[in-house]
Amino acid sequence: MNRKILITNDDGIDADGIIRLARCAREFGDVWVVAPDSQRSAMSHSITLRHPIEAWEVDFPVAGVKAYACTGTPADCVRIGVRNIVPGKPNHVFSGINYGYNMASDIQYSATAGAAFEAAFQKVHTIAFSENFDPDHSVADKYLREIMAELLDKPLGNNQIWNVNFPGCNAAECKGILRDRTVSVSDFYDDHYDETMLENGRTSYMVVGVRRYEAEEGSDLRAILDNYVSIGKVSNICSV
Repeated sequence: MNRKILITNDDGIDADGIIRLARCAREFGDVWVVAPDSQRSAMSHSITLRHPIEAWEVDFPVAGVKAYACTGTPADCVRIGVRNIVPGKPNHVFSGINYGYNMASDIQYSATAGAAFEAAFQKVHTIAFSENFDPDHSVADKYLREIMAELLDKPLGNNQIWNVNFPGCNAAECKGILRDRTVSVSDFYDDHYDETMLENGRTSYMVVGVRRYEAEEGSDLRAILDNYVSIGKVSNICSV
């Protein structure tokens, strides 16, 4: 029996990362995509409770993949995919490939991670994939299949996910893979809000951030800063 793989993201169903992830996943099983109809980054693990969610089948540029756009959050997409769309429940959920890292303490805001944790709550083996804000995908293209094959059958604890981040360099500069990385306690960005007074008397706040370049040894952020692929288990606060 083929594996059943559900894929989602927070960048939207038309994002390049989810297409590349689905193309690779097709080598390992039957693939369904349920993803937001537009950008939903930084929504963490939020779900929709007060109004209906719509989902509809769409054309997808990977042969053999059944794809659905959804008006809900990434976590909604997982819930609907696991409970209603994938027949008999998926064996695995993949979230990503996110456009931007999901690591360090900033992972708490990530809807890529939030969707992955929802899958873990649904008792489905889950891997989250992320890369730098960069048009060069050569590191992910080089290592994605190898890492997918390695982690598919690697066990996880209760409410845990595998978290994979590809560094922002080209494949020739990447130094390899570091496993068992811990989540850095550092903030990935040192951010604040710029204030603008509006004509109506209200104040507008816009978040801006400066990237950090320091991190603890053995952490996911340290690996990325040193041009390594980072792989680690991440536990939700409900894990026991």
